[in-house]
Amino acid sequence: MDKVVIDTSVLISSLIGKTGPAREVIRRCLLGQLKPLISTTLFLEYEAVSKRNKIKEQCPLTEAEVNDLLAAFFSVCEWVQIHYLWRTNLKDEGDNFLIELAVAGNAESIITNNLKDLRNAELQFDGLRVLAPEDYLRGV
Repeated sequence: MDKVVIDTSVLISSLIGKTGPAREVIRRCLLGQLKPLISTTLFLEYEAVSKRNKIKEQCPLTEAEVNDLLAAFFSVCEWVQIHYLWRTNLKDEGDNFLIELAVAGNAESIITNNLKDLRNAELQFDGLRVLAPEDYLRGV
């Protein structure tokens, strides 16, 4: 089973859209076909972004349904403690924690809708792929 880091952009896309590759990625996590990795930082980001008014307005689910879905998702995640901080010189330094989580948890892929923000790191890790949900599903 692939260990993956699911970027917040993918989780939120799955909440907002009724279909699509982001939703399929989350479905596969919930079915145990993928093992999503999570850290405290990513958990807090998921919680904060899912509660934004703009997101709640676009989401077809009720707040209780979103909470249930997040609880189900968190229950299948593997919690990873970050002991070493990598500074990969990303355009958005706030995304470094995704790479740190992937490296600490030995993930095969980071699945994100923000490809250019994560692919342009000065420090690269062999074997770690950064893919859009649709590319991951196609096996690219």
